[in-house]
Amino acid sequence: MKRLATLDASWLAVDSEDTPMHVGTMQIFSVPEGAPETFLRDVVERMKAQREVAKPWCYKLSYPGNLGRLIAPKWKIDDDIDLDYHVRHSALPRPGSERELGVLISRLHSNRLDFSRPLWECHIIEGLENNRFALYTKMHHSLIDGISGVRLMQRVLSTDPNETNMLPPWAVRPDQLRASKDDDEASIAAAVSHALDALKLQADMAPRLWGAASRLINSVRHPEDELTAPFTGPVSLLNHRVTGQRRFATQHYQMERIRKLAKVAHGSLNDIVLYLCGTALRRFLTEQGELPETSLTAGIPVSIRPADDQNTGNQISFMIASLATDEADPLTRLQDIKNSTKKAKEHLQKLPKAALTQYTMMLMSPYILQLVTGMGGRMRPVFNVTISNVPGPSQALYYEGAKLEAMYPVSLIAHGGALNITCLSYDGSLNFGYTGCRDTLPSMQKLAVYTGEALDELESLLMPDAASNTEAPESRAPAKA
Repeated sequence: MKRLATLDASWLAVDSEDTPMHVGTMQIFSVPEGAPETFLRDVVERMKAQREVAKPWCYKLSYPGNLGRLIAPKWKIDDDIDLDYHVRHSALPRPGSERELGVLISRLHSNRLDFSRPLWECHIIEGLENNRFALYTKMHHSLIDGISGVRLMQRVLSTDPNETNMLPPWAVRPDQLRASKDDDEASIAAAVSHALDALKLQADMAPRLWGAASRLINSVRHPEDELTAPFTGPVSLLNHRVTGQRRFATQHYQMERIRKLAKVAHGSLNDIVLYLCGTALRRFLTEQGELPETSLTAGIPVSIRPADDQNTGNQISFMIASLATDEADPLTRLQDIKNSTKKAKEHLQKLPKAALTQYTMMLMSPYILQLVTGMGGRMRPVFNVTISNVPGPSQALYYEGAKLEAMYPVSLIAHGGALNITCLSYDGSLNFGYTGCRDTLPSMQKLAVYTGEALDELESLLMPDAASNTEAPESRAPAKA
């Protein structure tokens, strides 16, 4: 059996009917030219015929009850997986537009995973207009984070459009996996050695962690330092209790547009993403009559996973930055965001990599504690909204000759955080996935539209000549529910 790391186990502890802790990916493919009418049915049959299930797809909780999840959760291998349950074939109603797809994904993402089985589902969805189909896969956050989830799905695909007889996602093994330090078969001597190393690391890192905590505390006392601390964002419409029903919307932009703006603004691509999200949120909350006087803050996951690491589980840290939603002038808002992210990066970079996991637990423990105790959405949030930017494949990929046209992240939300915005890059595009609570944030899909209009506005301000020559924004209509 394999023990769960503390951060991985925390996602199990806070899972509930209202706050299911799974994350997903929606991939849209175009059917190959000349493919038979039975193409998708044949693909599904070949998928289900592959009975060998690799890690982490074969992991099942050895203590599926609530008490076991909280005390000592472990993974065990399930040797008898019912693929007819985990792999499902669906069809969209006509006309099979982005809207119908968004409705279905919203409904599928609202359903909690079965804790008596391996914690994943794979849905093949046919009937998408223009001879396309979708693959929606969801897996519990205790098994994967954003980076590992993208890599898990990426290694299924091929750069060769002529490759056939490909393995399904659950049958593809990583090229290499580092030996786990949590295996029960480890010797007593090795266990003692690991324990001593851990104690030494804790002693060495304690002063660094105390310094990081002190900087955060000092930023509350002296906000002019521009380091955004936890609990400094206002209680907003985004930060109430949530129900189990989700809404999902998407938006799609050419990466080159974002990169040009980042270059002209002397900022990063992530600065532009935060600006677009902050500007859309400012407009959305203003229309609802709910714009706080102080700025919203964003919790930004930062991967600490090595580039060649194919292990699953969570290896992330967090930054907190201002979205400057209290600033009416767009260019001043952008500058405020740049200043805030610069300070947040400097703060994180002062910590050695070995201390980042402990720092993440220190930063996130109030958030987890709010959820475990039922106080989430009933007190000031640690931050107002989660905004992620996950790097994906840089070139076109295929499955059984079907070209992957786009891929979108479908994330999780929790009490006190009714909205998650995650971006995923793919083949020269940047794809936004907006996941929100259907009841707490009605008309949430408007954010996707407002993000596109914020991009057009920023181009007109920073690159007026280029903007005037642009016939139409290169974005897709948002899928919505």
